[in-house]
Amino acid sequence: MTYLDYSATTPMSLDALDAYVRISKEFIGAIYSNNMAGKNAKKILDETTKEISDMFNIMDKEIIYTSGATEANNMAIIGVALANHKRGKHIITSKLEHPSVYEIYNYLESIGFEISYVNNDEDGLIVFDDLKKLIREDTILVSISAVNYDTGVRQPLKMLRQIIKKENEHTLLHSDLSQAIGKTPVSFRDIDLGSVSAHKIYGPKGIGFLYKNNLVKITPLLYGNKSNNYKPGMPPLPLIVSMKESLKAAVKDIDKRDRYVSLLNDRIVSKLEKISGIKINKTKYSIPHILNISFENVLSETLSNALSNKEIYVSTNMNNEISSSVMAIYNDLKRSKSTMRISLSHLTTVLEINRFLEIFEVEYNTLNNLIGR
Repeated sequence: MTYLDYSATTPMSLDALDAYVRISKEFIGAIYSNNMAGKNAKKILDETTKEISDMFNIMDKEIIYTSGATEANNMAIIGVALANHKRGKHIITSKLEHPSVYEIYNYLESIGFEISYVNNDEDGLIVFDDLKKLIREDTILVSISAVNYDTGVRQPLKMLRQIIKKENEHTLLHSDLSQAIGKTPVSFRDIDLGSVSAHKIYGPKGIGFLYKNNLVKITPLLYGNKSNNYKPGMPPLPLIVSMKESLKAAVKDIDKRDRYVSLLNDRIVSKLEKISGIKINKTKYSIPHILNISFENVLSETLSNALSNKEIYVSTNMNNEISSSVMAIYNDLKRSKSTMRISLSHLTTVLEINRFLEIFEVEYNTLNNLIGR
């Protein structure tokens, strides 16, 4: 198998898996219980939260555990909207967000909020002047993903926050960090809220967290146990400890891993850019872990299926859907309709890349020739 879909999800690391099994066996107590089993479990939870907070130089109470980035995004965006609706109902986002986030904005528009979409330039970066013009007195939130899920474009969060706070010091900045953690350095002090998902960084599925600056107020979306105002219910201790292990590994040797993945990316690009009918959707701000390409004549879904039959796994837009991210950067409908995302990891080997390129060329040429007949 040649797995090149790491931006969708990653395999659990052995350390993360071992932690999950160990905690599941040894700490079975209910965290909110007063008996010793519960107290022991609570101690592990507190120690784990402290380790995670120390990794990112934030406070323990600024971490809210969630089921993943999707829940964290909902908690942040809707939570801020509901908590600040008396001050304003204006929210700014970009045209480069994950499709799931737009469902949140559709909901907020249905209950009276106004959503504005900031422009990006030809490299995929947010246009600073446009952002300045959009920020108003009643703008309560700007939400921009740190790294685009489809093209890998990284946004300068620190600069964006400076612009936002200069125009309106009360406007908050939220960022979906799920494609950034473990791939590029991230400072939580560049944002007010940030969403993280463990399964993107070799951790378990079903766990993540929302970073919420201690001064930020959000309205809870769920109600229940008063011991946790934002995420009621029993904290999933095995998942949390497992995520901690994946986070520890993710923040280590980022530069070394980045250089290695860059070499793999360059190897693919140097081959594919020579093939007629293929366009590389990559800007100078794209991180090397994500490589997006478009086809002039071949349907990406058809090619993906052909590769899957050879046990090569990539990601494509399905049923002729448009890649909104590619469209936002290139403003080319045809280019946006047939795209493929190849996502790489430090685990990816040169042999896997060579196999992918060899089989890809054969399958692509076969489909291209069939269309040309």
